Amino acid sequence: MSDTYVHGYQPRENERLQDQAGTLVDLLHSDTAYPRGSTVLEAGCGVGAQTLTLAQRSPEARFTSVDVSAESVAEAKRRGDTAGLTNVEFRQGDIFDLPFDAESFDHVFVCFVLEHLSRPVTALAALGRMLKPGGTITVIEGDHGSAYYYPDSPAAQAAIQCQITLQAKAGGNALIGRALYPLMVEAGFDEVGVSPRMVYVDSSRPALVDGFTRRTFTAMIEGVRESSIAAGLSEPSSFDAGVRDLHRTTESDGVFCYTFFKGVGTKGS
Repeated sequence: MSDTYVHGYQPRENERLQDQAGTLVDLLHSDTAYPRGSTVLEAGCGVGAQTLTLAQRSPEARFTSVDVSAESVAEAKRRGDTAGLTNVEFRQGDIFDLPFDAESFDHVFVCFVLEHLSRPVTALAALGRMLKPGGTITVIEGDHGSAYYYPDSPAAQAAIQCQITLQAKAGGNALIGRALYPLMVEAGFDEVGVSPRMVYVDSSRPALVDGFTRRTFTAMIEGVRESSIAAGLSEPSSFDAGVRDLHRTTESDGVFCYTFFKGVGTKGS
């Protein structure tokens, strides 16, 4: 995966990814399970935020989790060892040049990866070549255009737009969730089905208030503050006002909504 990861690789970003993964386990993974003896390629595993859930939910499947960053792979392996995972092999590798033979895997899993790539269809096609005929691919992506909240805030929307613009400048697409179906079809997968997974947060759901609104989404926007200012996309006072308004949605009368998209497809015979 040779494109730019706009969120960076700092420790706080690792924490944010873990917060996101833990908060969204049931929403994103409740219907993902792999049978005994099946081989699964997790492409773009990062620091293993999703790997732990995948491997623990399918303990009799065998996972190969790959990331382009050697540092991320090392951290993912450390987390896997700490969790006692025995069914995962972590390897460094580029999605566009994977070190495996064609048709080596029964299943492929990709989560929050395509949004960072300038050639998502090429990446999907490359992953499709790794699948055995009849194998499946699961793809999960977000869509920052789906974020809406109460109280409404033009300043918060402008701060979110900074992140969207930065990701586009880096070659990615923070709005890719809505495009999963056509991208997967273009890449050649059959029986493609996409389902929206909405996160709805109000004060009656304190775990989501903290785990998603505060520590996942708002933390992500806060993380691009300096880059946004340096790129001339926002003034410090304006950006900070937007972040304050995002935090405002975590108060007792606040509401926050966001939609992820989960696509599943099959490789034809």
